[in-house]
Amino acid sequence: MSTLGSSGVEVGGLGLGAAPLGNLFTEVDDEQAYRAVDVAWQQGIRYFDTAPHYGIGLSERRLGAALRDRPRAEYTISTKVGRRLERVETVTGDDLADGFAVPATSRRVWDFTADGIRRTLDASLERLGLDRVDIVYLHDPDDHAEQAFHEGYPALEKLRAEGVVGAIGAGMNQAGMLTCFIRDTDVDVVLCAGRYTLLDQSALTELLPSAVARGKSVVIGGAFNSGLLADPKPDATYNYAQAPAELLDRALRMKEAAERHGTTLRAAALAFCAAHPAVASVLVGARSEAEVRDCAEQFAAKVPGAFWQELRDTGLLSAEAPVPTEERS
Repeated sequence: MSTLGSSGVEVGGLGLGAAPLGNLFTEVDDEQAYRAVDVAWQQGIRYFDTAPHYGIGLSERRLGAALRDRPRAEYTISTKVGRRLERVETVTGDDLADGFAVPATSRRVWDFTADGIRRTLDASLERLGLDRVDIVYLHDPDDHAEQAFHEGYPALEKLRAEGVVGAIGAGMNQAGMLTCFIRDTDVDVVLCAGRYTLLDQSALTELLPSAVARGKSVVIGGAFNSGLLADPKPDATYNYAQAPAELLDRALRMKEAAERHGTTLRAAALAFCAAHPAVASVLVGARSEAEVRDCAEQFAAKVPGAFWQELRDTGLLSAEAPVPTEERS
């Protein structure tokens, strides 16, 4: 377990990202979603991340129901604010334009005001069936920086001071603004998705060193870059779009190297993310018990030091990126 900054909130090395439980891209039924959470618990996973955005609240409702009979003190849960849900009077279609196979029963409203933050969190707590969450992230404030820094972040500070939440931060698919949160505010943690992987180490330039220097924590999402590092093949996705040929080639070369050294690319991708000293946890999205089991097994697998050396020798991995020791890998 790692403590997030100076918050006292603890997370395990592997966490479950619950976007797939909100019908990300394809439908998942309730039983399948609950079973995925049950198996995650059996595998020792105690950190669960969700957001109102995921399935227009469906992920939060399912995660709350799946955890309802678990001892509250034994798990850590995070959700996000900044996308407030407003019910629509007439449902006219689905939400696939935003990536989720659910009826479009609500619309998302960008809202990083202090009032919007509290209203959004109150609604999340109702869907989760909880009286508190452990971590709250400002969700994708890329185009709302002024409001997020001057209204949203202070609102989170107040919620933390009131004891409503234990740790606060921001979650984004970029490293630059997250570095500003680390340097310019008193966040405990940031969630960086897709920017620290075997294929993209842009977070290594400033974000991760800044977090270490300031005693802050980083949670890594998107370790597989939305699929390419899980199963590299011609139709694989990279950051939710068709994988460029150059990156597909790099991923295939890494996969071949992993197999030569008796491991898997999935194990290497997870181990790489976890190896940096700033990283407190790696989130994996899974929609079935089989996927959860596989992720837990891959995370626990040993990745030989010779594999990392080959990647560096062949230019597939920067020499500056820390890799697991034999003891951790």
